[in-house]
Amino acid sequence: MTSKPKAKLAPLPRTELLVYWVLSFGSHLYSFYQLHRFSKEHEAPLVREFQLEKGLLKGFKRDPLDFEWSFWTDWAKKSLLWTLIGHGVVSRLTSIFYPKLRVPALTIYGLLAACSVLGIKGVSLLLVHLSLSFSVAQLRKPALSWAFNLLLLSTLHIQPLQDIQRSWYKTEEEYYLLLFSVAVCGLRFISFSLEHCWSPLSHGGGDVVQLSWLFSYTFYHPFFYNGPIITYKDYMEQMRRPAEESDRDESALSYVVLRSGRIILWWCIAEYMIHVMYMHCIQTNETYIEILPPWALGGLALALVQFFYVKYLVLFGLPSMLATLDKLVPPELPRCVSIMYSFTGMWRHFDEGLYRWLIRYIYVPLGGSRHGPLFKMLSTGLAFGFVCLWHGGHDYLQYWAMMNWAGVLVENGVKALFASSFIHSVVEQNFSAVMKRRCIALLSAFSTAMLILSNLVFLGGIHVGRIFWKRVFIQGKLPSTALNGNYARLYFLQDCFRRS
Repeated sequence: MTSKPKAKLAPLPRTELLVYWVLSFGSHLYSFYQLHRFSKEHEAPLVREFQLEKGLLKGFKRDPLDFEWSFWTDWAKKSLLWTLIGHGVVSRLTSIFYPKLRVPALTIYGLLAACSVLGIKGVSLLLVHLSLSFSVAQLRKPALSWAFNLLLLSTLHIQPLQDIQRSWYKTEEEYYLLLFSVAVCGLRFISFSLEHCWSPLSHGGGDVVQLSWLFSYTFYHPFFYNGPIITYKDYMEQMRRPAEESDRDESALSYVVLRSGRIILWWCIAEYMIHVMYMHCIQTNETYIEILPPWALGGLALALVQFFYVKYLVLFGLPSMLATLDKLVPPELPRCVSIMYSFTGMWRHFDEGLYRWLIRYIYVPLGGSRHGPLFKMLSTGLAFGFVCLWHGGHDYLQYWAMMNWAGVLVENGVKALFASSFIHSVVEQNFSAVMKRRCIALLSAFSTAMLILSNLVFLGGIHVGRIFWKRVFIQGKLPSTALNGNYARLYFLQDCFRRS
């Protein structure tokens, strides 16, 4: 798809921009401070109810209730960090001494690393899924491949199969690692199957060669457990690309040092947040959300979404660094949620790999925007439906998917309305360029508010979204200064990030 040139917005007076910066950052910092005060004031009951952990910082407790962060942090300490470092060492040594054997070596290493963590039974399950998906893909019928791979993904939710898989492991965490691995590999199997159905001979080689590339794609260690996601087509083309076509200007050592420093900094920020603000404990109990002061309530919403962003900078940061050293082009790291002012932008820039996957394998094949508004609505709805199913299909995920679908449709509808000749002529005749920018920010503020609400439903569940809806939109108990700061920052953020 070709990208349209980005429109330049009219510059605003410096004094006005300064006011927006002060309102934006001031409201953020003050709301975080109020949430910190509430956390410290209620620390004793939170310790009793949620068993806050002993903090890494003296005088602070640690909020352990973000499942993903605790889960991946524990696994990193146990094995994953060391196996990722081992991948980097193997990749570097083979690139220097045996460059033609680099891909087979990385495939074998990834398979052995998976066996060491998931066990023989867990890897055997993945190999069964891989073999079945590969066999169905040979029929070259995209609809059949889709149906079969969806059937394989649905086995994750069959209780008897869950009980059998749990019996393979001593702890629940080991079973969850298998669950995540199968789910992420499911996206890879769909990608391979559809690429093979669409152009089975485009890259040459017979079935054995294709199967070996599928093994390499599936067991590529940096992306194996949690992503980020790249398509089979991109993976194979980039891995086969001669090294001289993708050499980096700076040395590998300086790149590793710089990126590692950034990842450590992001990890420190995430840990600092759960030491000074117990947002995950607070969101678990409806009573605490109900009694939060208005500024602290805004701080809770901001803290939850900001922590989610920083968490994925860490979770995607190290795998992306290793992939770049392997001459792959990983998806861009998530863009800060505080600069997102539309549902469309959130999906395009937070998890770019998943967005590209959805566009290539769901949105475009179903017609997308090529066959009119109805097909566009259907394609978008089915993409969100798949994401909901892939995440587990729980009731709060259904609400979240519906809110995002509605948000995208409304945004597209508003854009189409303002692009009509009548509205466009009215705007051009009655509004200056600066005023048009302010109006865009005003409209974006409403989209931002709904985007934050949908993210709270995803991160905290229906009860969190319901309480925020009641307190903010029904009762109106959120400081007007905080809302103005959220609205004001959109002026300069739009200009900044349309240029980036």
